[in-house]
This record gives sequence, structure tokens and C-alpha cells, in this order.
Amino acid sequence: MARKAGLFDLRLVIAMLFAIYGVVLLVVGLGFTDEADLTKADGLNINLWTGVGMIALSAVFAAWATLRPVIVPDESAAAGRDGAGESSGTGG
Repeated sequence: MARKAGLFDLRLVIAMLFAIYGVVLLVVGLGFTDEADLTKADGLNINLWTGVGMIALSAVFAAWATLRPVIVPDESAAAGRDGAGESSGTGG
């Protein structure tokens, strides 16, 4: 019987990294941005909006991994297929 990749799915790892960096940028944008930083960015709180975007992208990756999971075949099913593939060789 096949099973899901679960935590080993690369999309979940990427989602977690984007979420962590997004939360850090969100906190920096909300609590540690002064007028000099806003002047450099033409009045835009770039840390805040980049953090929000990264958290949104993290949610997209997590939803993608949840709604379309990677199915890992069983070893017995994979061995059966490999055995059939070996018998149909061209010979050499």
C-alpha cells in the first residue's frame, strides 16, 4: 500500500523556511522600523510587506503539499516492477 511523503516533502520544508523568515521580517517591520528606514524605501515599510508576502507564499506551499501529497510506493510494489523491467532487457 502506498503512503504519503509527509514531513519529507520538500514543499513543507520550503513553507517552513518562508514562514520563519516571514515572521522575522514582519516583527522587524512592525517594531523596529524608524523614519530613516522609511525614507530610504520611499515611505514604504519594505520589511513589513515582504514579511506578509513570505507568509502568504508559505501558506500557498503548505496548502499545495496538503492538497496534492506525494505518494511513495511500497518497496514490494517497486521490487515487483523492477523485476519485470529486468526480464525485458535487450541482452547484451
